[in-house]
Amino acid sequence: MKKRIFAILSVFVFIVAGIGMTALAINTYQPENVAVAAISTSETRLVQQRLKNWGYYTGNVDGIYGSKTRSAVRLFQQKNGLAVDGIVGPKTAAAIGFTIKSDDNSVSNNDLYLLAKCVYAEARGESYVGQVAVAAVILNRVESEKFPNTIAGVIYQPYAFTAVSDGQINLEPDQTAYNAARDALNGWDPTYGSLYYYNASTATSSWIYSRKTVVTIGNHVFAI
Repeated sequence: MKKRIFAILSVFVFIVAGIGMTALAINTYQPENVAVAAISTSETRLVQQRLKNWGYYTGNVDGIYGSKTRSAVRLFQQKNGLAVDGIVGPKTAAAIGFTIKSDDNSVSNNDLYLLAKCVYAEARGESYVGQVAVAAVILNRVESEKFPNTIAGVIYQPYAFTAVSDGQINLEPDQTAYNAARDALNGWDPTYGSLYYYNASTATSSWIYSRKTVVTIGNHVFAI
């Protein structure tokens, strides 16, 4: 009887350990070179066109890395023995036939990654222009004397971003967020220099409503 109980317990421990190791493997998985996975709008068009020519992609060649593009990339990766993460990193780019440009030398890969994370956490439900706008506000703050002078300093400034307060900053960004971050780094500012943004349907601070509105993009009002 004791031997039978011991055998059952041993099997149970083995199963639990296996589940734990599987969970650990899932939690520690990182997409292919995630910090350098952002591609420009023109590169996204190139990816879309080539995958369309090869039968992987059926959407518009518009330079926006949406769900159709991501699904096409995943299918291409699966068919070509690459890590299936839906992100065009260096290996996937090489398989498609191009090299990712690194023209934002003044910003580290870690900064690019963090900026993309904040864009995804704060604005993943917004249009592409709306996501670029959020990234632009962060960069405008970096340049302003009113705020910290680094991307990390701006993002992690206490109470500055809801996504930091509620933990959504820890979500992994998608390719669209990377593209939006990179376009902002390359100088696109749909907010015309705004330092603030808020959702008029949820914002409760009377102070934020005192700021001068510059432009409204999607659900966000951008202000100075």
